[in-house]
Amino acid sequence: MAKRGKRVAVIDVGTNSTRLLVADVDGGVAPLERRSTVTRLGRGVDLSGRLASEAIEDVCAAIGGYVGILQELEAETVEVIATSAVRDADNGSAFVAELRERFALSARVLDGEEEARLTYLGATSEALPSEPTLVVDIGGGSTELIVGSGSEISFHDSLQAGVVRHTERHVNSDPPTAGELEALATDVRGQIADSIGAGVEARQGIAVAGTPTSLAAVVMELEPYDPTRVHGHVLDLPSIQVILSRLASLPLAERVEVAGLHPDRAPTIVAGVVILVETMRAFDLEQIAVSEHDILYGTALAAAQNPSTY
Repeated sequence: MAKRGKRVAVIDVGTNSTRLLVADVDGGVAPLERRSTVTRLGRGVDLSGRLASEAIEDVCAAIGGYVGILQELEAETVEVIATSAVRDADNGSAFVAELRERFALSARVLDGEEEARLTYLGATSEALPSEPTLVVDIGGGSTELIVGSGSEISFHDSLQAGVVRHTERHVNSDPPTAGELEALATDVRGQIADSIGAGVEARQGIAVAGTPTSLAAVVMELEPYDPTRVHGHVLDLPSIQVILSRLASLPLAERVEVAGLHPDRAPTIVAGVVILVETMRAFDLEQIAVSEHDILYGTALAAAQNPSTY
């Protein structure tokens, strides 16, 4: 029997979604199971500073379903990571304790530097870039900007800009008004400018997470979603702007019907696309490659290589 590598499971408790990857890792990542549930753990955190009890219950319901998959697939190592919402919330540590109590799972709350490292590791796992490359990860509560070449990261920052945070912060109308969209874009543009200044450059880009993968699916009208077709798809800025205009003009009741767009992502997709557009403009990128290999892949690789210290 061929050596399968180490069987690793990663649960990513994000601001917008709770995701699972189970994979055999032996140099590369061979996925066995991948799930994503929109749980919006970060709903209201930007205003209240706390995780809502109903949001915690939604995450626990998702994880409860994932635990059965872990047992069925006999994962040897299980890593649980939490990012922006848990990092920012006053009751984040209580949430981590609840996961330990309910599921005997020890979650690690990643700081911005570790989140950047693991995201870059995943996004470049197929081929290390030979020139400065931007990896952008648009999450629910934060957006990670990482620039690297080869295996070295030269710049990273975690912006307080995300699809849940910025929908709550700026979008009060359905569909959003031109003024709301401009306020959202101005907020994001200012954060990026403050972050990168005039000295951070990239010659190509990779986009991970739900916004770019959803855009690729919308472009190809994928029903059902097909990760093998989404991975590696190249989005160009003019096409993204056309899709943004279309999505932003539709009320939510019609947006959920757009081919290729998962209904659970419809409420926050406009903010995500605005963040992607502003990021590409800031780095002067006319196109960007979509990748399914994100922080889940990076965490799986790191855990398999050195689980005690990664």
